[in-house]
Amino acid sequence: MPEFRNHASLPKPQFPGSHVVIDDRYVYVSGLEAVDIPGGDALLGDVPAETRLIMDTLSEMLAAVECSLADVVRVDVHLADIADIGAMDAVYAGYFPDGRYPARTCTGASGLFGGCRVEITMMARRP
Repeated sequence: MPEFRNHASLPKPQFPGSHVVIDDRYVYVSGLEAVDIPGGDALLGDVPAETRLIMDTLSEMLAAVECSLADVVRVDVHLADIADIGAMDAVYAGYFPDGRYPARTCTGASGLFGGCRVEITMMARRP
């Protein structure tokens, strides 16, 4: 049976959902934006800084359920401007060992919540 959790360091989601859902094999993490993270609104508009904050927080969220970024098998990235993909990738790539990147989709998505430039969601295989 799936387990539905919210991460202790984040405010309760402003949408009808959970931060993390865990089943027998996988951990699903809802999309995360800088405005979802306390203090993250100060970084809005700085794609590398938003990406770093989101990836660090996602790493903490996975650790709280006994996973790590090394367990991530799929990532979805939404950018307010797809032209920012290079700036996002420059930070994102550093979170995974070279050649061991998860499957990924990256889309341009105008109108991200709160004026954010980056949103990232993950799926990890439980060890």
